[in-house]
This record gives sequence, C-alpha cells and structure tokens, in this order.
Amino acid sequence: MKRAIAGLAVLGLFTAPSFAAPVSADQKADFYKTCMAIAGNDTLCQCKADAAGKLVDGQFFSMVISAMKGKAPPTSQNVAYNTYIAKSNAICKPDY
Repeated sequence: MKRAIAGLAVLGLFTAPSFAAPVSADQKADFYKTCMAIAGNDTLCQCKADAAGKLVDGQFFSMVISAMKGKAPPTSQNVAYNTYIAKSNAICKPDY
C-alpha cells in the first residue's frame, strides 16, 4: 500500500497543473545544445528535448538543464529528478 501511494505521489510530480508554464522552444534548444555537448547523439538529444514537454513543466526543465551543466538538483527534487531521468530514458532509450 505504501508503494502504491509513493508511486502515485511521484506520478503527481509529472502531472503539470494547468497554471504551470510549458517547456519553451528556447529551453528545448538549450537542452539540445547542452545534450549534444555531453552525448553527441542527435537522435537521443532530440528525443529527450521533445519528451520533456510531455513529462515536466518549464520550471522543472530549467532545473534539469542546470543539472546537465553541473549544478546539482535541490535535494528536495532528487526523487522527481531521478524519476524524470528514468521516464525520459524509457521513452528515448527503451533498451537502457
């Protein structure tokens, strides 16, 4: 029962409220540029940039981009961040 409640709580982190700002084109471009500098994989970076809009809001995505550039996510966001990584990998790297 605790696992189900925890799972629903994490899932709730990825259900953007109607007032949350969506991921912007500028954020997707920044993410893509940063991803290419790290991974050099066009297909992966484009997929993850596109997947972000389905998984998180613009504010959370800013934190993801900052983390990619070397800034650690706030500890209060560790579970949500790790869940985002797992979900984006499931979409873009299904055999991962």
